[in-house]
Amino acid sequence: MRVLRQKLIDPNSPDQRPRRAAYALPTMFTAGNMFLGFLSVLKTFEGYRNALSGNLGPNPEWDFAARCIGVAVVLDGLDGRIARATNTVSDFGREMDSLADVITFGVAPAVLSVAWGVQFVSQGANPDLLGHVHNFGYFAAFLFLLCCAGRLARFNVQENPVPKNPGRPGRKYFVGLPTPASAGLVAAIIHATGSTPLTWWPASAGWILAIACISFLNISTWRYRSFKDFNLWGASTARGTLLSAIYTCVLGYMIWHYSQPVLLALGVAYCSSGVVVRIGGILRRWLKPSSSPPPPQEKPSVA
Repeated sequence: MRVLRQKLIDPNSPDQRPRRAAYALPTMFTAGNMFLGFLSVLKTFEGYRNALSGNLGPNPEWDFAARCIGVAVVLDGLDGRIARATNTVSDFGREMDSLADVITFGVAPAVLSVAWGVQFVSQGANPDLLGHVHNFGYFAAFLFLLCCAGRLARFNVQENPVPKNPGRPGRKYFVGLPTPASAGLVAAIIHATGSTPLTWWPASAGWILAIACISFLNISTWRYRSFKDFNLWGASTARGTLLSAIYTCVLGYMIWHYSQPVLLALGVAYCSSGVVVRIGGILRRWLKPSSSPPPPQEKPSVA
């Protein structure tokens, strides 16, 4: 990365700034992120039309839409790393990334969550109950989108935000659940079920509740590990670099061959990590013995 940064420096710049063309490199990844979100919405519509024809089994279009969101999560992590590695971080890039995230990690999963988990509920529900399920499902999807936009707006206006439960000083944390992680969890759940739509209203009600909980985690002030300090090729020792490469290869192999359980486990583990850490901190404060004040000392009597 250091060599790449040196090659991108403009020789005519007095302050060693990168070439103008270098700023297009992270923007290309952001554009790819936005394209995948747009493609996910289109595939969601195609899957909805397929399900309307009576095919309520596994829906390949919805599975493809969920995969698009998953790949977009990877691109979203790469554009920031490339911008920092090439010293091309800019206000334009940050705003562009936020707008792309609203589409890919807000609109796309919200639309997909309604189409897959709410729209085709029919079993064991009377018309009145079915109407309530639909209304709550639409509201939960909008709440997901609203919290996604609010999370991104807060991220843009705050400088060095501190979570409500700060962690170790040497580590980097997000304040609240990142929007790519929340969208990735929605996509992982749909992908893990084979993209078969929900038709039983209790299952749909549980899905609506899950969407509402994920939305709350987005705007919470609980800490989540950012992993921005993780560098595969920048480990302090050769052994650390080798171990990082091995872990990455193993994870890639597991995702390639067992994507449904592995992606679901990763999404649930990361999204619940903030909840577990928060509850653990509260329990530690409750169980910590309170230091009682020392007993008052009697004044010596004067004879």
